[in-house]
Amino acid sequence: MEEQVILVDPNDVPKGRMGKMEAHEKGLLHRAFSVFVFNTKKELLLQQRAKEKYHCGGLWTNTCCSHPKIGEGNLHAAKRRLKEEMGMECDLSYLFKFTYKAEFDNGLTEHEVDHVFFGVTNDLPVINPDEVESFKYIDLESLEREINTNPAEYTPWLRACLDRVVKHASTANTKNGHTA
Repeated sequence: MEEQVILVDPNDVPKGRMGKMEAHEKGLLHRAFSVFVFNTKKELLLQQRAKEKYHCGGLWTNTCCSHPKIGEGNLHAAKRRLKEEMGMECDLSYLFKFTYKAEFDNGLTEHEVDHVFFGVTNDLPVINPDEVESFKYIDLESLEREINTNPAEYTPWLRACLDRVVKHASTANTKNGHTA
């Protein structure tokens, strides 16, 4: 059975469910999450999405992202997906949510209320090659410059929330007491 997404209204109140591909074909608003993992040098772990992904293949993005399963909390989903995509575990803290909409050349549309989580670890990822092509660490100032120079190499959701990530990075405390 196809993975289902949680359809939501603009206030993030659930209003149903739908197959993931159908929701992206119709551009319907649904719940998502994005994880930003930093090391203690305050560098962000980016992943390059696997080239075979259904959209944005080969683009650089935040540490991981996905959709919570039906009945699954956002924090649990974020931790699950971090393990599935990057082979990592760390404490995560909820920071903020934002809504964005992006249309892609293949006819799909991401229209999401995206819940953002931060974490800190010096563990190295063990990437899932079905999900992730590569990874790198980068400081936020360099990332901002790279996105301004080559925006098409980065996912639209990363570009949409980066200003808020930068704002929160200096004040985000994870449960283990580190500051991102």
